[in-house]
Amino acid sequence: MTKTLSGDQARVAAQQWLECESDLNNCQEIEALLAGPESELIERFTGHLEFGTAGLRGSLGAGPQRMNRSLVQMTAAAIAQRLLQENHEEPPLVVIGFDARTQSDVFASDTARVLANQNIRCVLLPKALPTPVLAFSVLQIKASAGIMVTASHNPRQDNGYKVYWKDGAQINAPLDKEISVYLDGITPNEVKLASLDSPLITQDEGNLLEQYLDMAASCVAQSPESELKIMYTPIHGVGKDTLVEVFARAGFTSVHVLEEQAEPDPDFPTVNFPNPEVPGTLDLALTEAKKIDADLLIANDPDADRLAVVVPDGETWRTLNGNEIGSLLAEHVLKSSEGSDRLVVTTIVSSRMLKKLAAHHGTHYEETLTGFKWIMRPGIDSQGKNFVFGYEEALGFAVGDHVHDKDGITSALVFAELAAEAKKQGRSVVDCLHDLWVRHGVHVTGQMTHRFEGSEGSEEMTQIMNQIRDDPPKKIGVVDINKVIDFSEEGSGLPPTDAVAFEADEVRVIVRPSGTEPLIKIYAEAVVAVESENIANSEEVALKKLEEALECLDDLVKR
Repeated sequence: MTKTLSGDQARVAAQQWLECESDLNNCQEIEALLAGPESELIERFTGHLEFGTAGLRGSLGAGPQRMNRSLVQMTAAAIAQRLLQENHEEPPLVVIGFDARTQSDVFASDTARVLANQNIRCVLLPKALPTPVLAFSVLQIKASAGIMVTASHNPRQDNGYKVYWKDGAQINAPLDKEISVYLDGITPNEVKLASLDSPLITQDEGNLLEQYLDMAASCVAQSPESELKIMYTPIHGVGKDTLVEVFARAGFTSVHVLEEQAEPDPDFPTVNFPNPEVPGTLDLALTEAKKIDADLLIANDPDADRLAVVVPDGETWRTLNGNEIGSLLAEHVLKSSEGSDRLVVTTIVSSRMLKKLAAHHGTHYEETLTGFKWIMRPGIDSQGKNFVFGYEEALGFAVGDHVHDKDGITSALVFAELAAEAKKQGRSVVDCLHDLWVRHGVHVTGQMTHRFEGSEGSEEMTQIMNQIRDDPPKKIGVVDINKVIDFSEEGSGLPPTDAVAFEADEVRVIVRPSGTEPLIKIYAEAVVAVESENIANSEEVALKKLEEALECLDDLVKR
């Protein structure tokens, strides 16, 4: 743990940072901090943004506890040191992508210049593109690493820095810690940058994007023009051009893009929060979908690695949650493929429906910790297993293994294919979901979150998790808990992580801190068998059990 600086030490650190700062706004911000309360100066200049398996993510601003050019350059230098540790027949190769967030392009260029100064070859993607294009490119050119500058679905004031290694997956332990150790030993004034016209820096001319487009379109059976009418929003992100082109190549030409959110805009002017999971974010798109009588509403988050879906349900529209989308995609993929070597993967906080689908179709099933850095590992590391699908409830889906990360473009295309097939049969997407419920029981899921801001937030989250372990609930609603799993202890079959599960008849609840935001998340699932094909009644019973479970754990977190 980084030792908190004294006021004098923070002042010296701020002055040193100011000498290296190239951004005028950040210079002014540091000068204001130097003139302001000592506590703010100490908070801003003690340590740096934590570098973990999600890379870096935080608010834009001055100093090592914010996202800025100096911190990005230091991080790139740390990655360079770690890359040069490995044996390479020739200089390492890194592919770099970026989204349309504030300064994303600058951070990407700075990264290339820092790496080139260390004799590392770099390929810069030609423009702001979806994260899955970058992840695909790592594998396509057999790069040593990949770096994507993006804050994904974080608030507008944030930016981030996601790191992939040569296997095309997000870095994992212990690699993240090794890079973090290097970062700890670097100061802004010692980082050197090559010229952007260095022969070690190549500007990709679009070849990698073209290869991604071909791959993505091939994820579904090529067919004549589909009659499916689709409403789409990229939520001011970078997904539009890529998704529309992929859909067109696959035969889906009736894609209507929401004009108000079509173009990239780092201010996200039409939404409060650029996350399709947040209520209200898809309201504009839904209004337009109703106007054009769309068959399907799909949305990507700003870097297009996530997929949200809203579908007609009789006279109303239904927003599918991540588990429902995941179950529908899995069923479609498994029905459309063959082989006992097929593998499907999800996480400990996702629905148990996927396990039942795997058993029904005679395929392998694995459960991992939360995040695609874990979900892709069984497919990458396994011998003799064919990864065909993986998902997490937070709207992340991977169809096939062409991209070793979640991909909101290919998963959207496959979902459109299943919706089109249902329409040809005179059925709806909701009908397809009900088929699964009749066969395996109604599975309803939900979650609650509590945000803990400021320097004390992390400590408070730790205290709450300790309290839950020391004094766990005895019941979920009115049902006795019959099993408690502490994932921080050995014996769960997974690497230790800060999460606790409580299981009772027909109900399961998991509590865990987020790995990317200052949140404690509560996940719950209720499962109720469908009797006499009375789906509505069974869903009502399941939803009541779910509500009771969430309220129980919510009270526990707030106490």
